[in-house]
Order: sequence, then structure tokens, then C-alpha cells
Amino acid sequence: MTDWLERNRGFILVTLVNLALVGGLFVWLRQPASAPIEIVTPDLTPSPTIEPTDTPAPLRVYITGAVLKPDVYRLDAGSIVKDAIQAAGGASEDADLVHINLAQELYDQQQVHVPRTGEANAPPPVTGGGTPALSRGSVTATATKININIATLEELDALPGIGPVFAQRIIDYREANGPFKSIEEIVRVDGIGDATFAKLKDQITVGD
Repeated sequence: MTDWLERNRGFILVTLVNLALVGGLFVWLRQPASAPIEIVTPDLTPSPTIEPTDTPAPLRVYITGAVLKPDVYRLDAGSIVKDAIQAAGGASEDADLVHINLAQELYDQQQVHVPRTGEANAPPPVTGGGTPALSRGSVTATATKININIATLEELDALPGIGPVFAQRIIDYREANGPFKSIEEIVRVDGIGDATFAKLKDQITVGD
């Protein structure tokens, strides 16, 4: 036996080496293939831009007369006289709503005056405004001028550049000196100068 091993040692060694190689190749072939590397490219498509929508500016309306809370209110575009009265707390018990068009549309910087029953020399229900309206049915909304000889404190207060202090001074002046003979005479009121008169001249009158 020993002699046979000695004679065939080379053959046996080659056979063992071949077996090892075959075994290693078999193991390597049985291994699962590696997953391929996937490169993900980010989506560079820009998001759609949302265009802003135009929102109508609110109306600034001065509400006076027979309402519970006379003041300047901001109302939505397209509001009507009825909306203005409701914003001011509603009409008072002595309000004369027969002579005012509750359905009339309003414009920015207008004055809404709710007359009282039997009120003498009541101003037009709707005056002023940035955009005069066209005639609607039996009612025409125009930029009526304020008569500074008979205007109330609230009406004078609504004029540009006046306010409650100068409004009272105008009333005090005409009570002390009589009616204004011309609109230019208003500059004699303490504190009202040429600059303020330039803002007023197209909105005031002294009557016929």
C-alpha cells in the first residue's frame, strides 16, 4: 500500500487540486447575482405658479343721520344703501326710509344720510363718492355739493381735510358772521387755508 501511494502521489495530488478547483467554481456559480445600482434622477420640472387673483378694494362709506351708530364703515364692493344702514347698527325709530333708495349701489368715499321723519333741509341720501353712478330707474346718484351755510356737523366732517374740529369752526363762523357769501370765504375760518380750499372747492356751495 505504501509503495502504491509513493508511486501515485503525483496523480493523487493533481486529482485533489482539480477537485478543489471544481468545488470552488461550483460554490462561486451558486452565489446570487448582485443587484444592479440604480441611479435616480430628481424631477426638475418646476411647480406650476399660482397666479394671484384681484380682490376688489373695500368701500369706505360715511353713514350719518337716523342710524344707531353713525361712522365710517368698510363695506364689500357691490354693497347697497341697505348694507350701509345695517353696518351702522340699523335705522333708528325716527328714520324716514320712504325717501331713501335702499337698493342703490354704493361707491368708495360716499356719504349715506338717513333722514329723520320731518327733517328739514335734509341732504340727499347719497352724496360724494369716487365714481359717480349713472341713473338707475327713478333715482340718480350724483356727487351733490354740500351747502356750507346749512350743512350739519356730520356733513362738514365728511369733507376732505375738514374733520370734526374744523367742521365746528365753520358752524361757529357762520353763526357769528352770517351765511357765507361765496365758497372762497371759507378760508377765513381759522385753520382752513388755500391748500384745504383746493380740496373742497369742487364739493361745496353756498346755495342759490
